[in-house]
Amino acid sequence: MKALTRLLFVNDRNEKFFGEGPYRLLRGVERSGSLRATALEMGMSYTKALKLITNAEKELGFKFTTRVVGGKSGGGSCLTDEGRAWLDKYEQYRDSCLKETERIYHEYYGE
Repeated sequence: MKALTRLLFVNDRNEKFFGEGPYRLLRGVERSGSLRATALEMGMSYTKALKLITNAEKELGFKFTTRVVGGKSGGGSCLTDEGRAWLDKYEQYRDSCLKETERIYHEYYGE
């Protein structure tokens, strides 16, 4: 047996706007330089990926990525400094929550 903890950020209307999916998507963009390629890797449509990122940007009030429209040399995306800093903070917060959840689980269930 194990307990599963999910970390989600929600707005004032209790609508989720950020969690592991957008986090992984944005880290993929950081790695590959392409939202489209990362979305495909994750089995997600580009439209859905863009919607997830745009929604998170709207809720948080800053841009996660800068986008260059394709053309002769192709397009791409990269993280903004503010986006990268937010992802780093999210990662630290998530990891701290998971460690504390594990501690509490062992306290109650002793496994």
